[in-house]
Amino acid sequence: MEHVDTAMSATLLIVRVFLGGMIFAHGFYKVFRGGKLDGTAKWFDSIGMRPGRLNAALAALTELGTGVLLVLGFFTPIAAGALIALMVVAIVTVHRKNGFFVFNNGQGIEYCLAIAVMSLVPATFGAGKYSIDHLIHGSLFHWLAVPSHGLAVGLILGVGGSFLQLAGVYRPNRTA
Repeated sequence: MEHVDTAMSATLLIVRVFLGGMIFAHGFYKVFRGGKLDGTAKWFDSIGMRPGRLNAALAALTELGTGVLLVLGFFTPIAAGALIALMVVAIVTVHRKNGFFVFNNGQGIEYCLAIAVMSLVPATFGAGKYSIDHLIHGSLFHWLAVPSHGLAVGLILGVGGSFLQLAGVYRPNRTA
């Protein structure tokens, strides 16, 4: 059974590093590239995430922090839940009106939905043995290592958190 544990842990590491690196890069871009945080804030205002500056800063911080946590495998279900929330918000605010396929004009929901669904894997099964979570297995957060608990945390933070954020700050422009 050791080979199954090793293969699962290696696969979880690959998934975590991909997801964490990808979302960290998005946060880095928001802060240091393109229009930087000011440009991102203007764009957030334009899509109805108000106040744009605060939401841009919080999104960038969430992306950077989530990326680091996923790569390290630390509080993995919480980090995966944060990534799910980011993707649900992106789907609702930007991509849903463009249909399913990412190659549709304006990009559909396909990419964000795939990232959200893929995030359920480390949320549910944890970070594997190549992680900080594994090193502190006996800690106060041991309950996060139970798959049903991780899945619940990922979904509650992801879906619930995104809907709370949207209810609190999403004010899209109404067109006649």
